[in-house]
Amino acid sequence: MAFDIDMIKEVYANMEARVDAAREIVGKPLTLSEKILYSHLWDGEPTKAYVRGKDYVEFSPDRVACQDATAQMALLQFMQAGKPKVAVPTTVHCDHLIQAKSGAAADLKHANETSSEVFSFLESVSNKYGIGFWKPGAGIIHQVVLENYAFPGGMMIGTDSHTVNAGGLGMVAIGVGGADAVDVMAGMAWELKFPKLIGVRLTGKLSGWTAPKDVILKVAEILTVKGGTGAIVEYFGPGAEAMSCTGKGTICNMGAEIGATTSTFGYDDSMSRYLRATERADVADAADKIKSYLTADDEVYANPEQYFDQVIDINLDELKPLLNGPFTPDLSTPAGKEMTTKAKENDWPMQVEWGLIGSCTNSSYEDLSRASSIAQQAIDKGLKMKSELGINPGSEQVRFTAERDGILQIFEKLDAKIFTNACGPCIGQWARYNDPKNAPKNSIVHSFNRNFAKRADGNPNTHAFVASPELTAAIAISGRLDFNPMTDVLINEEGQEVKFEEPTGWELPPKGFEVEENGYLAPVADGSGVEVKVSDDSERLQLLTPFEPLGNTIKGAKLLIKAFGKCTTDHISMAGPWLRFRGHLDNIANNTLIGAENAFNMKTNFVKNQLTGEYGGVPDVQRAYKKEGILSVVVGDHNYGEGSSREHAAMQPRHLGVAAVIVKSFARIHETNLKKQGMLGLTFANESDYDLIQEDDTFNFLDLNQFEEDKPLHVEVVHADGSKDTIKLNHTYNKAQIAWYNEGSALNLIKKENAA
Repeated sequence: MAFDIDMIKEVYANMEARVDAAREIVGKPLTLSEKILYSHLWDGEPTKAYVRGKDYVEFSPDRVACQDATAQMALLQFMQAGKPKVAVPTTVHCDHLIQAKSGAAADLKHANETSSEVFSFLESVSNKYGIGFWKPGAGIIHQVVLENYAFPGGMMIGTDSHTVNAGGLGMVAIGVGGADAVDVMAGMAWELKFPKLIGVRLTGKLSGWTAPKDVILKVAEILTVKGGTGAIVEYFGPGAEAMSCTGKGTICNMGAEIGATTSTFGYDDSMSRYLRATERADVADAADKIKSYLTADDEVYANPEQYFDQVIDINLDELKPLLNGPFTPDLSTPAGKEMTTKAKENDWPMQVEWGLIGSCTNSSYEDLSRASSIAQQAIDKGLKMKSELGINPGSEQVRFTAERDGILQIFEKLDAKIFTNACGPCIGQWARYNDPKNAPKNSIVHSFNRNFAKRADGNPNTHAFVASPELTAAIAISGRLDFNPMTDVLINEEGQEVKFEEPTGWELPPKGFEVEENGYLAPVADGSGVEVKVSDDSERLQLLTPFEPLGNTIKGAKLLIKAFGKCTTDHISMAGPWLRFRGHLDNIANNTLIGAENAFNMKTNFVKNQLTGEYGGVPDVQRAYKKEGILSVVVGDHNYGEGSSREHAAMQPRHLGVAAVIVKSFARIHETNLKKQGMLGLTFANESDYDLIQEDDTFNFLDLNQFEEDKPLHVEVVHADGSKDTIKLNHTYNKAQIAWYNEGSALNLIKKENAA
């Protein structure tokens, strides 16, 4: 039986009336996305039609999921909210703090030793506040959610940008910062700008070497890393219906890489099969009764151009296996000759040192089975691995079942390392080098989602390419980046030419899923007696002190850094070894913006201290300003804050005294995170004004005392020679968000309202 089945049945009981009302109000047939959004309004039944991309709307999500790295700060904030228990079903998953090095058993043991303080904290807080807890080794949050919690037509939020993976089971699942999660856990409305809608029509059918991963790699090429910003991507068509549920999850998962709010698919037979295979026949039965409400109205998919803001057509019969990268997930190259040409032109290393299969994107039973079919062919054809191979199963249930069925043993025969059921290399938790910064130039191929510089192993010279699990396996065996398994031959140990046949696999395990210990701990019914301890001298955990309001008379703020080009959340708050400080704001603040490139000298972590004229690390310079009571400003380029949902990228600058972030454009989650922490997230009204910012600039906000919805702000920029420029700045704050700013943070406002 499913977790929270009564909640799911209640959602379905309300859905028909709410969707029918919304259809009347909107005055036209509805997409699936609209059905889910309108049926989850905070006020209940719809009373008005919302304008896509403009109206801020309050929603009532069904559940919350947190991974251990972001859960620390989320739960530290929730502890201040004054609530005895979470208001909606919530889970914590320990998957980020396990470093991949030696193999599953040794790595899990090491993680439990080095991060025991954090795991104990998360377990005790979960137990106290009624939160389900998944222990280290239980699995990667998004695979565990898909197996246990996701349900068609539901709405959930999660403190990880790849929460969107649950769209594979027909949810609207959205990645958020911890402060957003605190709102929902505290029983408050969750606010989102009503998304625009992008429809992707899939015709034809996947076959041969082409996989669901190739669909989203193609969409990323079409839309780029910011083309989905502010939109839900809804997939439909015969190609979508013919795809497995976990394949749909893969596509939705990487929607985070195009900036999409989320992605989803309509309920179909593949979802029903997956629900029943994962012992949730009760959910499938309930969904079957309202099936037409769990997908778009027929007219929508028949004439999508009339109902979506943008429609993309992809013929799966014509789609070829792709590799995306390096350094960005939207640079797409077909396997084979085109990669040969492009790699030579760009001096990408042709030899592949590692192939990595897993992560929340591609770690299902189907993924492992298809990749293992290639590995088995290598064994049968007498081929030896030319690269190293690493495997991260998505959950203990997937791992146990794959081991029972002999799948993992096939990889082990090729000397692959089976890592823990955890994120591992995908998020930089990979002990590949002793000195990553000075490691050699090389190429790796993986089935993960992100491939930013230094993302996997900390090495800026690692060229990471994203591909399907089966193509990753084939390329790792061949050792060549431009290997095309559809056409190319390899020489085996006996000197014979051999060629791979098409991969095969199972959508679901033929003998069913099985697991002995899934790693789940249910909370006690009454957690009032549970004590949560945080040591005053802990390096890993620190109780939070509320932020003071920045006020409406910011004068004399110094430029901290003018970031050049791509500045992701990895640049603002790196993961990898820094994950250990995710629960200690002051300690992790020492990595603030150390990966951002200074536009004035093209160096990282090297900015001018205007008080001394000397150069130093970004956090060091900012701490010097903070000591003198001086606020500062960060300036950035397009899509600032792209990537992870980590709110640390907002909390750290706020903690150190950054008052405003002024950029050409924001990634959605990061902009919201800045607002939640009581900061100013502003955009240049004229993008060329970015060029006016000089290294010794001071900022005076001229009309902050008139901070209002839909009203631009103006800042006077004073240069070192005494000259000045007045710059117009746009913002997207509404009245509620301005109240967050005025109170110092959204959390401060929650506490104030709970105390009333």
